[in-house]
Amino acid sequence: MSLFHWVARKLMSLMGHVYVWLDKRVKYRDDEVSEVLGLTIDDDLQTSSRYELCRIVEKEFKVAKDTFWNLHSTQKIRFAVQQIREMKKPSKFEMGY
Repeated sequence: MSLFHWVARKLMSLMGHVYVWLDKRVKYRDDEVSEVLGLTIDDDLQTSSRYELCRIVEKEFKVAKDTFWNLHSTQKIRFAVQQIREMKKPSKFEMGY
């Protein structure tokens, strides 16, 4: 790994920690948590912390504790998009099995 990539990764990690620290201290408005991109968010998820939300993802997708939490943001998005693709594939029933 080149020095640039090493520095970039360290900086991304530091920025991630700063983001989490700031996010814990921000009070979101009701309209920011009640709906996201037109999707109504359940009450319990509206009040969940970033860590709690990551724990739910880990539980639902049966991955080890803190593995999703410890991913970088882009990795989390990549994981979610791949899971969506997997969910949209035809079921064995639909394929005639």
